[in-house]
Amino acid sequence: MNPWATWETEKQLGKAAAALQRNEFAVVVCADRAQAVAHLLAAAESANTVGFGGSVSLVELGLPQRLAEAGKECLIHGAPDLTLDQRLEIMRRQLTCDLFLTGTNAVTLDGKLVNIDATGNRVGAMAFGPKQVMVVAGVNKLAADEQTAIARVRSWVAPPNAHRLGVQTPCAETGFCVDCGSPQRICRIVHVMEKKPRLTNLTVLLVAEALGL
Repeated sequence: MNPWATWETEKQLGKAAAALQRNEFAVVVCADRAQAVAHLLAAAESANTVGFGGSVSLVELGLPQRLAEAGKECLIHGAPDLTLDQRLEIMRRQLTCDLFLTGTNAVTLDGKLVNIDATGNRVGAMAFGPKQVMVVAGVNKLAADEQTAIARVRSWVAPPNAHRLGVQTPCAETGFCVDCGSPQRICRIVHVMEKKPRLTNLTVLLVAEALGL
C-alpha cells in the first residue's frame, strides 16, 4: 500500500473507531491481519465453545481451523454435509456459546454496524446471548452512513454471497441486485446496531486491510 493510501486508511479507521466508542462499543484497531488473529486467539483462550457467524473474513484469517486445532468446540452451521436439523441445532447453540465470532457487512463512519441476513441467527447472536462477541471488519467494510452501508450490502455483498452459497436468485446469476421476490432471497432482515447492546460484551476489531466481501 502506498503511503497516501495508508494515511487515508488510518484516518478512516480512526474516525470509525472514535464513533463506535461514542456509541459504547469496545474497539480494537489492528494494523494488519496478523494483529487481528493474535487478538482473536487471545480472546478465545478461556472459551470452550466458539460460534461462527458465517464470515468470509474469519475464514480468510484461518480462525476456524486454528481454534479447532486449539481444542475449541467450533460451532459452524455452514459446515458441509449437515442436515437442516443439525444446522438449526448449531445455530441455536451459537446463541449461548462462550465466544461468538462474526464479520459485519458494513461499519459506518458514525459508528453503526449494518447487516443484512437471511435467517437472523448471526444478528441475533451479535445482539444477545453469547458471553462474548467479537466483530471483525476490514477497511473495505467502512461506509459513510447507514444509507450508503445498506446500498453497499445490496450491490456489492449480497450478489457474491448468493453466488457463493449456491442459491437460486437473480443476483447469483447476474451479479446485480434487483430487489427480487425469489423464495431463496437472502436479503430478508436489515439490522442496524446503533449502540452497543446494553447486556452484551461486544468488541469491534477494525483491520487496516481488506477482509471478506
